[in-house]
Amino acid sequence: MKRHQREIKSFFYSQYFSDGLRMCAGILAPSLIMMELGEFDIGLTLSLGALCICTIDSPGPLAHKRNGMAIGNLLLLVVSLITGYARLNVITLGIEITAFAFLFSMLTVYGNRAASVGTAALLIMIFMMDKQVPPAEVPVFCLTLLAGGVWYMVFAMVFFGIRPYRAAQQTLGESVADVARFLRIKADFYDPKTDIDENYRKLVLAQIQVSNHQDAVREILFKSRLLVKESTAASRILVLTFNDLVDMFEQIMATHYDYTYIRDRFEKTGILTEVNSFLHLIADDLDNIGYAVLANSRPEKLNNLNQALENLKNKIDNVGNDDKETSNLVLKKILINLRDLSKSITNIYKYYHSKASEGLLQNAGDVEYSKFVTHQDFAPHIFTDNLTLRSGAFKHALRVALVCLVGFITAKNFSLGGHSYWVLLTIIVILKPGFSLSKQRNYQRLTGTIAGGVIGIAILYFVPDKTAQFIILVILMIGTYSFLRLNYVVAVIFMTPYVLILFKFLGLGLINVAQERIIDTLIGSGIAFIASYLIFPTWEFQLVQESLKAVINADVNYLQKVSESLAGKDVTTTEYKLARKDVYVNSANLSAAFERMTSEPKSKQRNIKDIHKFVVLNHIMASYTANIATALIRNKLQNPHADMQKLIKKSIAVLKDTLQKFNTLLPVTVADQQLTETSVKQDAQSIPLTEDEKLMKEQLGFIHKIAVDMAKVTDGLV
Repeated sequence: MKRHQREIKSFFYSQYFSDGLRMCAGILAPSLIMMELGEFDIGLTLSLGALCICTIDSPGPLAHKRNGMAIGNLLLLVVSLITGYARLNVITLGIEITAFAFLFSMLTVYGNRAASVGTAALLIMIFMMDKQVPPAEVPVFCLTLLAGGVWYMVFAMVFFGIRPYRAAQQTLGESVADVARFLRIKADFYDPKTDIDENYRKLVLAQIQVSNHQDAVREILFKSRLLVKESTAASRILVLTFNDLVDMFEQIMATHYDYTYIRDRFEKTGILTEVNSFLHLIADDLDNIGYAVLANSRPEKLNNLNQALENLKNKIDNVGNDDKETSNLVLKKILINLRDLSKSITNIYKYYHSKASEGLLQNAGDVEYSKFVTHQDFAPHIFTDNLTLRSGAFKHALRVALVCLVGFITAKNFSLGGHSYWVLLTIIVILKPGFSLSKQRNYQRLTGTIAGGVIGIAILYFVPDKTAQFIILVILMIGTYSFLRLNYVVAVIFMTPYVLILFKFLGLGLINVAQERIIDTLIGSGIAFIASYLIFPTWEFQLVQESLKAVINADVNYLQKVSESLAGKDVTTTEYKLARKDVYVNSANLSAAFERMTSEPKSKQRNIKDIHKFVVLNHIMASYTANIATALIRNKLQNPHADMQKLIKKSIAVLKDTLQKFNTLLPVTVADQQLTETSVKQDAQSIPLTEDEKLMKEQLGFIHKIAVDMAKVTDGLV
């Protein structure tokens, strides 16, 4: 019960609710102010401009938000002017809709922020197409729209200027919660009752969420001069907490072993249940920290992890003492990882309760943060290079253009009332580059619209009081924008009654408007669904090879860093962390592609079992590599053994050969230089291996086995 209460509170502290409040206030304020001044129609136009620009107000660095909204306002003025005159003739309007739908959909080649700018431009085109504005008044009307867009941009900038760290805190807090959920799934591998294959499925889904949120945190933290360069306590704590969080995620990944073997070997001892319980204790502390970061408070220690760790150590020691034939070395390695996790938790608590962060920031100074974020290239040639049917973005833009034209013609002939733009609006919202995303959004839009329509009618029938209706309208509006990125079907359930109440305030009918909205949504959804299947469809099996190549390339790079370290070369922390980040990001992308494929028609699910097997094998390889890398960073081998280098070189060679199967044009970022063995002593074989080195050699052998298995799986995917 207490956890559920905390989850509810976490939502109200989250960036989602904060975004909902900001967007609602930014859109409503012009209408309310102008209504008080007796100019409600002007207020509605201002709010319409604000509504379009708020779609660009997605999480990210302040400079990116500002630039995106500034370009969005420029397009808002140009597109509204063109549409204001093009709508006077049905043919010119049809041409404009087709051309703009293609042009602004192509902006996806420049990333998500540019895509949202394109969406804002399409929204203003759709809202303008049915506006009954006399030609002479079009310029003034468009300037009023622009004023609304500029108002929202200024409002959002001031909002963030007042609390510059809040967005970073919220994103970081949510990222901490994601890692806690990932850790709980990882803990279940030590529960003998858990199905291992099903748990892997949950794990890769959770990894997608972790990766996406960590990228969002990197965007805000490391692309913002304010947060990285400032030496205030708030900025320092945010950076250090995120640093430790990413390292903790690697430690969680590194606590991977052959779980079937471990269960067979240690289940009867009861020690696996103890490991499971300890991991859940750490997850509880992570949730506690995440909640405190969201709530902008100081987290207090939840559990005595040191005592729990000592108890676990004693039980592991007893396992080795009770059965001399059963080595507890694997359990001791797990214990080391758990101790590191515990230390990271302790460090994070210290950041909030002492001046420890002042000195620790210098310790993290060897990490070059700017290298950990991607920088979007806006060169014109990227647009022109994608003007080919080999480009997914080009096929998507063509599909949107053709479907919008069909939707426009259909709306003009079959729409029930004066809101035919609802058909086009539905199409724009539903159509996504891939079939699976379009299918999902289609279902969510239909379900939300029908459910929301029923709720809206019920509210207007049973709550006749205008003041009460307005309060409900504001609540529904906040809910719409709060859930827009979190849960789309819930957002639409909020959105539909809010639209119905709004139209009732504007003096329009109730049942006819609800009926019109539902039917127009059905028409738009039907057109979009058919189009996503028939018009230049993009299936995941056509794209998955690129994800496979990127993952293998990242694996090679990560293993190369380990190989260099084993050969005695000094590999910096930044190099290790960059290689690790690339593996995790590309692995998450592949997992996401696999999940999208599972929602496509059965006939389009090519080699799905092999891809799932590859995803699991790659996760295991990343875990073992992280385990070895962590050990090498902590303690460099004094006497590197030739056998270890041979094993890892063989693994790299197998993966490079696998890349060649794809006839890849993707450049392997690792130099093919052969590491000389002059750094390895000639009598290395005669030096007895320590227990740690034996385990490392065993893990390197297992990595080679996994590399071979991955190569075999890819034979069926080429």
